[in-house]
Amino acid sequence: MAQLELSLSSKIQKDTQRSEVLIRLFQGSKLNLRGKSGVFVTPNHFEYYQDEAKTRKEGYPVYRKSGEVVVKNRIESEDKRYHTEAKNRIEDLKRYIMEAYEVADKDTVTGDWLTTVIDRFNHPDKYQSKEVLKPTFFALFDEFLTVKKLSEVRKRNFRVIYRALQRFEMYRGEIIDIDTLTNTTLREFEQFLKDEYTFFIKEDNKYIPAKKYIHIYKAYPETRTPQPRGQNTINDIFVKLRTFYLWAIDTDKTVNNPFKNFKIEECVYGSPYYITLDERNTLYNLDLSDHPQLAIQRDIFVFQSVIGCRVGDLYSFTIENIIDGELCYVARKTKDGNPVTVKVPLSKTAIEILERYKDSNRKPLLPYISEQKYNIAIKRMLTLAGITRNVICRNPTTGETETRPINEIASSHMARRTFVGNLYSKVKDPNLVGKLSGHKEGSKAFSRYRDIDKNMREELINLID
Repeated sequence: MAQLELSLSSKIQKDTQRSEVLIRLFQGSKLNLRGKSGVFVTPNHFEYYQDEAKTRKEGYPVYRKSGEVVVKNRIESEDKRYHTEAKNRIEDLKRYIMEAYEVADKDTVTGDWLTTVIDRFNHPDKYQSKEVLKPTFFALFDEFLTVKKLSEVRKRNFRVIYRALQRFEMYRGEIIDIDTLTNTTLREFEQFLKDEYTFFIKEDNKYIPAKKYIHIYKAYPETRTPQPRGQNTINDIFVKLRTFYLWAIDTDKTVNNPFKNFKIEECVYGSPYYITLDERNTLYNLDLSDHPQLAIQRDIFVFQSVIGCRVGDLYSFTIENIIDGELCYVARKTKDGNPVTVKVPLSKTAIEILERYKDSNRKPLLPYISEQKYNIAIKRMLTLAGITRNVICRNPTTGETETRPINEIASSHMARRTFVGNLYSKVKDPNLVGKLSGHKEGSKAFSRYRDIDKNMREELINLID
C-alpha cells in the first residue's frame, strides 16, 4: 500500500522563519515520488518520531528533518491559528493525493503526476474547466451537515459519527469512497466501534492511546476516551449513517446503497426505572445547606421531573418559554421532522423553583451546569437522600439484565422517566401523558413506560373478582 512521508525543506524564509513541507509518495521499491506541498511551517510545528522505521511499518505518518531527532516545541500563541490551518491543509492534501492515486492509472503516476495533483489541490480554478474531481466522502458529509435541516444537537451527534469514520479510515488504511463502500465495510466499521475502547491503556491514572494507535488520535483527537459501546449505541450510529446515505442517493451524489443488504438490529430496552413521588418529595425536602451548589442542581432535577422534558430541551429554556402559566416548547427530537409543540402547566413546585432562581441578568431559565456534571450531581443527591434501593435494569453495553442501586445509575433522563412513569400510573392514558411529555401518538418509545405497577395490577384483578 502506498504511503506518504512528510519532511521539511532546509530552506528557511527570512521573514517568517518557515520552511516548505515536502511530500514523498512511496510504495516499496516500485514507487518513490517527491513534491513540494506549497505549505510553509516552522520546524517546531512537526511531530518527530525517534524510531522512523517502526512508525513507517505501522502506518504512522513519518516526519523528519535531515535525519535528526528533534523534539517538538510549543508553538508560539501568535502562530497557533496559522499552524492549525497549515496542519489541516496538509491533512486535506494527504487525503487528496491518496484518493487521486487510488483511481489513477498506475502507469501514468510519475513525478510530474504528483506535481500536477498538488498544483490542482492548491489551485483548483486552473483545472476547473478541464475536469471536476469527485468530492471525497467527507466533503459530501460536510455538505450534508450544511444543507440538511438538522438541529444543533443532531448535528453534534452526526459529527461524532464523522470523527469515528475518520478514525476508522486511518485504522483501516484505506480511503472511504461513497461509491465503493459496501455492507462488508459497514461490518468492519461495526467491529471497529466495538473494539475502539481497547485501543487505550491506563498510564498515570489516565487512559492514553496505545503506541500502535497514537497516530490516529493525534490526527483526529477526541476529548473523551472511547468507552465500550453497547449494541443500541451502535444501532443508532448506523441509523444516522443510513440517513446520510439516503440523502446522498436522493441528491444524486451516488447510486451506491451499502445498507441494501445490511440489517440494522432493533434497539432493545429494559423496563424504565425511576423514583416514586414520595422519593421525589424526600429529595426535594432534603436539607442540603451544607452543599449549596448541590442544592441548586437538586432543584433543577426536581423541576425537570415535574416538567418531563429531555435534558437537551431543559437547557434551552428561557423565560420566554413561560406563557400564561405554562411551559411551552417544541421538542428538539421532533423539530426536524413533524414538530411536536408541548405545553406543560406549571405546578406549585415548578413555580416555587422558578421564583427561587429568578434572575433577570441570566438568559437561561435556571442556573445550569454541564450535562456531565449534572449527571454526577444527580447520583450524589440521591445518595445523600438515602434513595439507594435496588432496581432491575439492562446493562447497555452487555445487554444483560442486572440489579443495581438506583443512585448509581441515575441520570438526567430519569427525571423524564419519573414524570412519565408516575403520571401514567395515575391517569393510565398514554396519549394524554404523551401530550405533556412530547411523545408522538403511538410512539414505540412511550410503550416502554407502560409498566403495570402493583396498584394497577390489583385494580385489574378486582375487575373480575
